[in-house]
Amino acid sequence: VTRSRKIILSMMLALTFLVVGLRSHQWLKEIEFPQKSRQVYATIAEYGSRLYNYQARLRMPKEQLELLKKESQTLENNFREILFLIEQIDVLKALLRDVKDGVSNQSWSTHGDPAGQQDTTEEMLNLVNYVLKKLREDQVQMADYALKSAGASIIEAGTSESYKNHKAKLYWHGIGFLNYEMPPDIILQPDVYPGKCWAFPGSQGHTLVKLARKIIPTAVTMEHISEKVSPSGNISSAPKEFSVYGIMKKCEGEETFLGQFIYNKTGTTVQTFKLQRAVSESLLCVKLKILSNWGHPEYTCLYRFRVHGTPSVHT
Repeated sequence: VTRSRKIILSMMLALTFLVVGLRSHQWLKEIEFPQKSRQVYATIAEYGSRLYNYQARLRMPKEQLELLKKESQTLENNFREILFLIEQIDVLKALLRDVKDGVSNQSWSTHGDPAGQQDTTEEMLNLVNYVLKKLREDQVQMADYALKSAGASIIEAGTSESYKNHKAKLYWHGIGFLNYEMPPDIILQPDVYPGKCWAFPGSQGHTLVKLARKIIPTAVTMEHISEKVSPSGNISSAPKEFSVYGIMKKCEGEETFLGQFIYNKTGTTVQTFKLQRAVSESLLCVKLKILSNWGHPEYTCLYRFRVHGTPSVHT
């Protein structure tokens, strides 16, 4: 009897422990598993965030390097322009110094006379204003009938293709998706600064300009930047030999030779050439042919081209 009781008690204890174990296992399953799953999700998110930050750090030096390159190039261009302006200011200072010395040499005539000194001061101020006005004025002092804002335009059918520069792209969030080049009609606009030019491949090209009105042409003007403000330090892409032709009828007729010239890259940036052949009839279109440049092997760059003459009586 005693042995059977022990067996029964052992079985009851075993069943009790089994029931308690099953309930504990169910409770742990309900409590711990969701916590472990949340921990796993949190761990995955943390490592994903670390991976993204690491990739961002890898991309950041390249973006900063491109930004630094652009900023350094801009600063270099600004520095060259500042140097050019300083030279102009030095010329103005030298001119004013000479004027002042001349006035000082003649100061005996106005010494002790306040009215005379006041007149001298006014004359110097007028001279300064005159010099500044001349610096701001157009150097050519002739009407430009190839000016876009006055109604002139480029005829694409009679113009060479533009140079394709794969380094010049439009960017969106750091991704270049479209090549960008200046259009040919940029040469008919007055704003001239480094990079704002129309480039065509090679050293020979042409463009057809429809003038703002019919004129009897007398001269043309070619303009390029100077080496002092060029980002590359040279202007080998500037045009050298070029010729000009007039077209009588609707920009499609026979071409009439008007002259052949050489743009001197060591001369002034704005150079005007008198046409070598006079025409009796008024023209509406002028063709510019570039025959050579100053040595650039890939492209030629035109900044501004002007046409001068006498307007026709019949508009």
